Amino acid sequence: MTRCTLFVDSFSRITGFSIKGHSGYAEEGSDIVCAGISALAITAENALCQLVKLSPTERGGEDGFIEVLLPEKMTDAQMHDAQLLLSALHIGLENIAQAYPDYVRLTVRKVR
Repeated sequence: MTRCTLFVDSFSRITGFSIKGHSGYAEEGSDIVCAGISALAITAENALCQLVKLSPTERGGEDGFIEVLLPEKMTDAQMHDAQLLLSALHIGLENIAQAYPDYVRLTVRKVR
């Protein structure tokens, strides 16, 4: 199962996300669930970097794991744009989790 977590602060802003595990929907290379989640996560991270001009903290390297956190210092405009992109990620992950509930779990975790 793939576990997706969105980190949300006390102002209900998404401050980052983590994704770990493989869905197990199909064999590696044919798993549309993993492919969809990966495409959403990579696109969100690239858009934060290229469109919003942010340098998020990224951890990964382990197979089936990525974590992306917004930097602490951002302009109001960057925060606004980051929220649009991360909200789109939330919608995409929610749609996949609803369509494949045995393979994906999405949680929202409050952070400080």
